[in-house]
Amino acid sequence: MELVQAATLDAKKVKLSKENLEELSSHIRGEIVTPDSKDYDEARSIYNGMVDKKPSLIVYCSDVADVKVCVNFAREYNLLTSVRGGGHNGPGLALCEEGMVIDLSGLKGIRVDPRERTVRAEAGCTWGDVDHATHAFGLATVSGIISTTGIAGLTLGGGHGYLSRKYGLTVDNLLEADVVLPDGRFVTANQNQHSDLFWALRGGGGNFGIVTSFKYCLHPVDTIVGGPMFWPIAQTEKIMQWYLSFITDVPEDVYAFFLTAEVPGDPFPPKLHGEKVCGLVWCITSSTEEAEPFLQQAREVEEPIFEHVSPMPYPMLQAAFDGIYPEGLQWYWKGDFIRELSDEAISEHLNFAEVPTTRSTMHMYPINGKVHEMGVDETAWSYRDVNWSMVIAGVSSDPAEKEKIMNWARDYWEATHPYSAGAAYVNFMMEEGDDRVKATYGENYERLQKIKAKYDPDNFLRKNQNISPKK
Repeated sequence: MELVQAATLDAKKVKLSKENLEELSSHIRGEIVTPDSKDYDEARSIYNGMVDKKPSLIVYCSDVADVKVCVNFAREYNLLTSVRGGGHNGPGLALCEEGMVIDLSGLKGIRVDPRERTVRAEAGCTWGDVDHATHAFGLATVSGIISTTGIAGLTLGGGHGYLSRKYGLTVDNLLEADVVLPDGRFVTANQNQHSDLFWALRGGGGNFGIVTSFKYCLHPVDTIVGGPMFWPIAQTEKIMQWYLSFITDVPEDVYAFFLTAEVPGDPFPPKLHGEKVCGLVWCITSSTEEAEPFLQQAREVEEPIFEHVSPMPYPMLQAAFDGIYPEGLQWYWKGDFIRELSDEAISEHLNFAEVPTTRSTMHMYPINGKVHEMGVDETAWSYRDVNWSMVIAGVSSDPAEKEKIMNWARDYWEATHPYSAGAAYVNFMMEEGDDRVKATYGENYERLQKIKAKYDPDNFLRKNQNISPKK
């Protein structure tokens, strides 16, 4: 009899027979991939090419019914289970070793209600899918900066991006979620039903259930003024010091994140290829005329060596980095929340400003403005008083540079972490241990534990930045 290995909750092995898998297959409309399938290696690949996990089976769900069947099957056979939406998670928590991957990429339904200014999107959508649907109506919601990112992971971690100063976090714009619970039940969570679950989903990650669709409020965002502006790396201290005071004092229509990087190839001019730079990437939701004085302030600090800031459709800016960061690169990142940056902290940043590889970068995303208007206890995301979410990303197309990018990111983080708020955006963390997870949720952690104990007392959903159930 053909056998497939899978892991139990206590890390022992259980054997699934061919008949077990045929039984599963008979109850779903989606596809099952096992190590014997010809497309297994393709099926187990995710955005971070550094991740090499080998699940026992991957189930491509076609609808919510498939998700329910998979949850019940995994629970019956005590299968270690992970959930994959867009697969962008840095440490590769969408996959698990010798267990079941519930893949949601086939759940692609989107419905825009332009009158109510809402969109309902299923969990297999990327932000590019959502932007395409909503932009036709001159609307958008808050997302990240890469359009190939899945909506599920970004939302459940809190979500911040180009529109955050104006419209808050992604979870501040979440109206409700459809959820398959670890016991197989299907519920809808919002402010009026399962409100405790709804609170936890807004920043608490994939700890409480498998969200199959999200309903967001939309905002009138059509053409924005956006794009990059670069200065020589030698100007990092000057530009950073100016930027830190600038971005905390300008209107909420004005967004720009700070970066250090190396200029890649196309679409940038050949004379800049390989240049180490610092820079800003702008997204201004007001008119070109209203945006110009803020852009001019930046130019007057120091003349940029490159800028391409112009009116463009919002989805164009959202997709601007997609070609630079395709699926399959080697990734290692570390993050932190930052309230203020002292001169000492800036000095540490200067020591690491020259990135080790062409695609490696440090980004400092502003999360002030509208984000600060929500109370600490209104959502699971508890850091409502910080000004920036920083990510240090070591990235390379060459697996041989794995140690190089990891060491740079770790050393950079260790040097700057003492000047941070002591916690990070959960989506900018590798597998860093329970203490980092607890720090991320701060005073909300115990409340999250209680909700975890209510909806997932056996910690069925633990392949994530895990919140342990409170006994």
